[in-house]
Amino acid sequence: MMAFWLVIATSPSLAADDVQRRGEYLFRAAGCANCHTDEKNHGAPLAGGRALKTSFGTFYTPNITPDPDTGIGRWSETDFIRALREGVSPAGEHYYPAFPYTSYTQLTDADLHAIWIYLSSRKPVRQANKPHDLPWYLRSRVFLGIWKKMFFHAGAFRPQPDRSAAWNRGAYLVNAVTHCGECHTPRNILGGFKPSLRLSGNADGVEGAAVPNITPDKKTGIGKWSENDLAEYLETGATPDGDYAGDVMAEVIDNSTSQLTKEDRRAIAAYVMSLPPLEGTVRKRTDRKPKPKKEAYE
Repeated sequence: MMAFWLVIATSPSLAADDVQRRGEYLFRAAGCANCHTDEKNHGAPLAGGRALKTSFGTFYTPNITPDPDTGIGRWSETDFIRALREGVSPAGEHYYPAFPYTSYTQLTDADLHAIWIYLSSRKPVRQANKPHDLPWYLRSRVFLGIWKKMFFHAGAFRPQPDRSAAWNRGAYLVNAVTHCGECHTPRNILGGFKPSLRLSGNADGVEGAAVPNITPDKKTGIGKWSENDLAEYLETGATPDGDYAGDVMAEVIDNSTSQLTKEDRRAIAAYVMSLPPLEGTVRKRTDRKPKPKKEAYE
């Protein structure tokens, strides 16, 4: 045992590789490539430019490659952590909540560090960011500070000691890493979440897609599903009634949840199915077959 410990303690490259692999896993789990790659227009990985159409206007995702001029190559790790935890740029500007820092704020310091290490290892791509296409009254970021005081609560995830390790893992994945609430929770007229309706569906989701209720409500949610049904859905996109995930959720499954370990998918399922059922008004049609599953982290 002592010899093994000495090998580990004197192999910083091994530890660094482990951190980078963990960062890649978290990066995939969070679906970063989904938003920051303009696949529709054959954009370079992570170079940004994908249009996210919302009821508040169209947001174009930024370049998050290590390019020093158009990406985040001049950022420090502190800048990166501040962006995800506080929603503030290195220049001190507030980010629009189209960037889900409202969920990423719950990421642990260790996980933020791992993601940063992984992103820093990616290929730099020189591609300037596109300006957002917003109505005139939203083009200034002046009021974002007020918005954040009203609707944003910064801080890392806190496990509940009366719950199991698997439940807490699922809660962390759902609420911080995969940020399910960003799409599945309805928002008010100012774009803030409606906490009392968390995960009950959103009729006005990104790119105009209706996002379904994923609480265990038997009438409007997934209350007739089992935990195994949900874990299977997160892996393959197949629903218990033989349908398949479509729209944005298809991307999430292909590039994110199908890449998780079985244990993490089960943890997500256990957490979601333990939530109080809420009656929602959104039903989502799903009509596509999943793409061949990519290699998962098993």
